[in-house]
Amino acid sequence: MTDKLSRRSLLRMGLGGVTGLALPATVATAVAARLALEAAHTSPSVDRFAVPLTIPPVLTPYDAAGPTDIYEIRQVTAEAEILPGLRTPVWTYGGVYPGPTIEARRGRPVSVRHRNELPVPTVVHLHGGVTPPDSDGYPLDLVLPRGVHDWQGHHLGAGPPPGGTAGVAHGERTYHYPNDQAAATLWYHDHRFDFTGPSVYRGLAGFYLLRDEAEESLPLPRGRREIPLMIQDRFFNEDGTFFYPSLDPTLVERPGVQALFADGVRGDTILVNGKPWPFLTVDGARYRFRVLNGSNARAYRLRLDPPPPGGGGLVQIGSDAGLLPRPIPLDEVYIGPGERYDVIVDFSRYSAGSRVVLANGDGDEPTAQVMRFDVGSRVTDDSVIPETLVADLEPMPPIDAPTTRSFVFTGGQGGIPATINYRTFQADRLDASVPLGETEIWSIKVDPEHPFHPHLGHFRILDRNGEPPEPQDSGWKDTVQIRAGVVRVAIRFNTYTGRYVLHCHNLEHGDMMMMANYEVIP
Repeated sequence: MTDKLSRRSLLRMGLGGVTGLALPATVATAVAARLALEAAHTSPSVDRFAVPLTIPPVLTPYDAAGPTDIYEIRQVTAEAEILPGLRTPVWTYGGVYPGPTIEARRGRPVSVRHRNELPVPTVVHLHGGVTPPDSDGYPLDLVLPRGVHDWQGHHLGAGPPPGGTAGVAHGERTYHYPNDQAAATLWYHDHRFDFTGPSVYRGLAGFYLLRDEAEESLPLPRGRREIPLMIQDRFFNEDGTFFYPSLDPTLVERPGVQALFADGVRGDTILVNGKPWPFLTVDGARYRFRVLNGSNARAYRLRLDPPPPGGGGLVQIGSDAGLLPRPIPLDEVYIGPGERYDVIVDFSRYSAGSRVVLANGDGDEPTAQVMRFDVGSRVTDDSVIPETLVADLEPMPPIDAPTTRSFVFTGGQGGIPATINYRTFQADRLDASVPLGETEIWSIKVDPEHPFHPHLGHFRILDRNGEPPEPQDSGWKDTVQIRAGVVRVAIRFNTYTGRYVLHCHNLEHGDMMMMANYEVIP
């Protein structure tokens, strides 16, 4: 019922009207809180489809002569022209927003030295990466600002827990990524304990594209027709600065957001690669889009408007952890925070001069549109969508796996505590021990909606509320948006031992300690 009610109509009813609807109490609370927060701030008006899409620069390693590609990234403050004519202070990887793209190869390790020149500690997490625990970005493995040796801010006194994490570093840390996994669209972002939401919001996110020979042997679109799309939403103040409702804008002492935003900060301005509602001029040919939902809390139901003749305009070829066995034509893709979907759009199905909007079926003005494609003439196109993408994808694990675990995600709205199994995160508490080399069945129950993300573990979706998975659920994943009820996954742990976290990837919920420790044991 709530999906069919526009924000505008509910606002006309008033919050009393919302709570009077025949909705479950938790849903009614969430709807009321969300409408109140959306009414609490309005960004400056921006013309849509007025600025071109930009592509994040690809970072060059400063040493690629040996067996490892070595990079260095300075985490620095900068200014970016996000809204036309205005300057926005941002926190950046390498001085650009979004951060530079790292292109890596399967089987060739990468080391990235991050130098923290920001005013607060940071933590870097390679989202989707199969990494040892000391390079995973455990939320308490802080990197203090350069020159700071005695941080007096929030949570350092707790210290990192035992269990194989890296501890506190001063000024810089080198993260090591073995890249022993299939080609996939990964991304890196800040993961500082209790302050992930505002840090990512201010700009700390970038693509990490892992390639391999198997993927490159396929005749997929490439070069300028292979494009990463980082979709985010933001609020802005009239002067172009970000509006983020932190309880402590310095991000030093007090974590969290104002009560109206407890269900997550969902802005009214849609950015793609850091530009508001951009346009992209395309040939009448196939394009591959690596789509990342980099928003803090907003999910998107992406579709083409108008759809191409015959439908199926978004051909999914990949999920979070790599390519699918075969392509899946879809009319829409539902993507939650942290999820990635690889899709191909064949613009030759449109006539030259067409203007095709990437729309958000779950949005209302102004968030119902994401970007626009301006279609040119048909051109020679030697790309093909193969009937088989991956012939040897690891099969679905047996459903009668030896261990089944249950995780219940509740709260995060209207003052309700954000919990997993009715407990908030504690750094010194271990919530699960998982034997190395085993596949387990995990049951994830949510109320009312949460994106689930375990570090290290990749999984296959077994069912949703007892029904078969949705078509877009195919393949191996590391994040899943759960809209209601229960999703069961088969999850594997066959690489590293040590301590990791699982959490809600609604970043405000994660900062409210909707997170749990688990340890992979020998």
